[in-house]
Amino acid sequence: MRSSFLSRATLGAVILGVFFAPAAFADVELGVLICKSVPDSRVNLLMRSTVDIKCTLQYAGGAMEHYKGETGIAIGLDLSFKGDEEFAFTVIAASAIAPGNHPLSGKYIGGKASASAGFGIGAAALVGGSRDGFGLNPVSLEANRGVGIAGGIGFLYIEPDS
Repeated sequence: MRSSFLSRATLGAVILGVFFAPAAFADVELGVLICKSVPDSRVNLLMRSTVDIKCTLQYAGGAMEHYKGETGIAIGLDLSFKGDEEFAFTVIAASAIAPGNHPLSGKYIGGKASASAGFGIGAAALVGGSRDGFGLNPVSLEANRGVGIAGGIGFLYIEPDS
């Protein structure tokens, strides 16, 4: 059931990304970045939270790249106790990028919010990467299991996963 939700969430993220992408990133849609939390890696300090992640960039042409990193709330409020998390971003860039050199590596920052009561959803709008040249869909979708609410300035840091 979760994978079906995420498939629909990914499709929704792609559609929303086309309509709501900032003008600076409206030129090229590279693909979809799908991330999953690493079990037992969450640290929640009320005003700041982090979780390790593994991500896959699925280019529109079919190529794939793998990343690892960390995401969470840098400044805000996190009153959540989550287990599994999975989220997807439509990746928008100012120009076309060739697969193979992990162009998304870097730090991203923006707004982030989620709510959970057994099963939860979330949304985020992040910008950054190499030379701040990428937008991660203004309305990314998250599926999670747990309880609580979280919101604030979110971050994502990813690097190549070899």
